[in-house]
Amino acid sequence: MIRISALAASVKPSATLAAGAKARQLRASGVQVFDFSLGEPDFDTPAHIRAAADRAVAAGQTHYTPVTGTPEVKAAICRWYKGYHGYEVAPENVIVSNGAKHSLHNVLAATVGPGDEVVIPTPYWVSYSDLVSMTGAAPVLVHTTPESGFKLTPAQLRAAVTPKTRVLMLNSPCNPTGTVYTRAELEALADTLVDHSDAALLSDEIYEQLTYGDAKPTCVATLRPGLRDRTVTVSGASKSYAMTGWRMGWAVAPAALVKAMDAIQSQETSCPSSVSQAALVAALDGPQDCVAAMRAEFAARRELTCGLLRAIPGLKLPVPDGAFYAFFDVSAYFGKAFAGKPVGDSLGFCSALLEQAHVNLIPGSAFGTEGFVRMSFACSPDTICGGLAKLADWLATGR
Repeated sequence: MIRISALAASVKPSATLAAGAKARQLRASGVQVFDFSLGEPDFDTPAHIRAAADRAVAAGQTHYTPVTGTPEVKAAICRWYKGYHGYEVAPENVIVSNGAKHSLHNVLAATVGPGDEVVIPTPYWVSYSDLVSMTGAAPVLVHTTPESGFKLTPAQLRAAVTPKTRVLMLNSPCNPTGTVYTRAELEALADTLVDHSDAALLSDEIYEQLTYGDAKPTCVATLRPGLRDRTVTVSGASKSYAMTGWRMGWAVAPAALVKAMDAIQSQETSCPSSVSQAALVAALDGPQDCVAAMRAEFAARRELTCGLLRAIPGLKLPVPDGAFYAFFDVSAYFGKAFAGKPVGDSLGFCSALLEQAHVNLIPGSAFGTEGFVRMSFACSPDTICGGLAKLADWLATGR
């Protein structure tokens, strides 16, 4: 037998991708599944973006590109940050990768290793802790609560920082909670980090164009003069432009760090997809009404989802201000049995729900917070209504 490495044995498969695979298996057997597991817009990639890819293929743009991305795509990213955030970025500060997850991996691989610590507020996106552990560094999980809006406080950050701290990972708008930090809250965290360590701030801003109501996104690197030298901004096209399968993410960072990530990426993947880069230029430089239309639809689905969930007895739902997830408390149903199967935690809850009612949610334990489940509302209103009706009916059978 081929021996499996300690690294491979220690890494847990993505909970969201695993849940999506289970739903597909049930569908293949003829079962109707209401699948709320994947954070993937149900819209097709806008036509003008697809057309740009067609033109790139026709023009023969199907070869290797520079490791960090073509000059055209890096220039488009610089223009986008200037126009959207008023953030002046130079091409040498940009590296394009195969999705934002790849960008996060590259940042961590270039900044931390054995003996280092990375502070991560919980709930957190399922991949954060494993991406950190894969480098040999230790994730330091700091638990936030619904009462704080699932926001890390300066006091919590001060308590978590040690001489080993190398990175603070923040995600606003947040997956899974939909939490959006205000600019003042982010300034307080940045000031605390600067005052108590020389750690970097890794800001995952992938959902920055998906905020609702009065909530506004903040580019962390713009908070204070000089903070950009301590900040790495990660984003991508998957969520705002419905480009999940195109695998286009990027990092904006100090030039020395981009150079280090360049070396790592050159050995991993050589370069990002040439055709996808051409599509990304069209997404960032082209008309943005498609983003506004998708954001408006997500906002309507948020209202629908929140209204239906709040009508179900026993569920507690903090209102998500961004992204497209509802992260709600189901612990009132722990200790009950469904079809004779006792449920004692979020994993057991989601497993029984999928098996018995064919509704697919992600357990909060995968995000570092027990008692909750995550639902993606990046799906049709009919799916939301049908799935939540099934959830309500199933919960009523608990004894």
